[in-house]
Amino acid sequence: MSDIKVALLGCGGWGKNLARNLHQLGALDLIVDPSPTAARLAADLGVRHSADSHDAFSDARIHAVAIATPAATHFSVAEAALKAGKDVFVEKPIALSTIEGEKLMVQAREAGRILMVGHLLQYHPVYLKLKEIVAAGKLGRVRHIASSRLNLGLVRTEENVVWSFAPHDISMVLGLANQLPSRVSTAGTTVLQEGIPDIATVHMVFDGGLKADISLSWLHPAKAQELIVVGDEGMAVFSDTNDWDEKLRIHHNKVEWIDQRPRAVKGEVEFITIPKAEPLKLEMQHFLDCVSTRANPRTDAAEATRVLAVLQAAEASLDNHGGWVDTAQIAPAPARFPASVGVHDTAVVDDGVDIGEGTKIWHFSHILGNTQIGARCSIGQNVSIGPDVRVGNGCKIQNNVSIYKGVTLEDDVFCGPSMVFTNVITPRAHVERKDEFASTRVGKGATLGANCTIVCGHDIGDYAMIGAGAVVTKTVPAHALVVGNPARQIGWVSASGERLGDDMICPRTGTDYAHLKGQ
Repeated sequence: MSDIKVALLGCGGWGKNLARNLHQLGALDLIVDPSPTAARLAADLGVRHSADSHDAFSDARIHAVAIATPAATHFSVAEAALKAGKDVFVEKPIALSTIEGEKLMVQAREAGRILMVGHLLQYHPVYLKLKEIVAAGKLGRVRHIASSRLNLGLVRTEENVVWSFAPHDISMVLGLANQLPSRVSTAGTTVLQEGIPDIATVHMVFDGGLKADISLSWLHPAKAQELIVVGDEGMAVFSDTNDWDEKLRIHHNKVEWIDQRPRAVKGEVEFITIPKAEPLKLEMQHFLDCVSTRANPRTDAAEATRVLAVLQAAEASLDNHGGWVDTAQIAPAPARFPASVGVHDTAVVDDGVDIGEGTKIWHFSHILGNTQIGARCSIGQNVSIGPDVRVGNGCKIQNNVSIYKGVTLEDDVFCGPSMVFTNVITPRAHVERKDEFASTRVGKGATLGANCTIVCGHDIGDYAMIGAGAVVTKTVPAHALVVGNPARQIGWVSASGERLGDDMICPRTGTDYAHLKGQ
């Protein structure tokens, strides 16, 4: 049973599938949908029912919402859920424009919320295996990807076949190509309703020569869902309508050039065995795991917005009678950092900076070039870091701290407000001494108290604690407690920050630190 409680907003055809899987995972708590059918389903599943989404947004027991309302409402409902402080799963598409997608991405990042999009096939074990095969180079250089999604199914009146069918296929193609296409062209055929194509083919051209085609129709006599990857050394076929053991096969075919003429060489067909699992349940479990661990989802808002960029380019091509559309005119700029990174509008981050998942950088701080900052760090106000500095994971750097070239912080270091690092022993304003910078390493879990000074060239050991206002002029051993000017050792501290008595037992954890006495 999951400890995460989810409200499902929208319980139509696909929403019922979400309800079933969330219920099986022990996470479904509330169904929000005014229809009598939704009320009956809630009763059958033994969960609460409401006709008003505000009941989900205002309920402190609800950790997250899953949105399966009509596509045109995805942006407004997801925005309201994020504003209410909920983590959000939203069915595809995330919104109807890249501008809306980017707005949700920024809003989720600033609020520290999970935002995941329902690109279901990214969680299909067969697609994941195919992606692994392609990444390992087993098909050689990939030259062409062909995807088809054909059916005689529900005919939409509010969206065309591209917006209805293509998001899953575009997501898969982009996942295999690892880039956006440079150009998109779409040919559409309208049969039933003027202005709403029922049949379409989306053509994509990528930098490097890769091409992809997606064939779509909701007026096809038989259901067909197939993804074909053609490489120099082999071809792979993912047929989702086949029995599980026959969904993925490798054709060991290739094309040889003889006397400057291509010749097809057919090889054996190999079926790939993959453990059976329901993709939708895996997708919902991934969402619950991300809510629990705060990890970034595989299909996050950035991935979904890239899919939107291709959809918009395809729509623009339809409007232009199949003309080629440059995706650079539509696609958002590539994100510099993971979506979970927060950089305040007043902070400045130079080019060449790497920042890990979940790190937050606050007001008026400056991160200089060639600096690496790990995951889950908190960088306070008016902090300067770099250039050429490495900060580990989980570090907390309080206000008014400058970390210069030559300083390295290992994981979980705490730098108190206004503490000082130096990097030259005998500085003069009129003498250039950049080639004399002395290095300082601060070990894992160390604490540097407020207003203390670390004179360069001296390392701070793991879990050492430097008292407020201390001036460190020599290397500090691991777990040492030092105070004063110049700093002197007055005892030992545990990894939990507790001062150790004569028995050298941590009063918080019971860990024995007797080995430190021999240092």
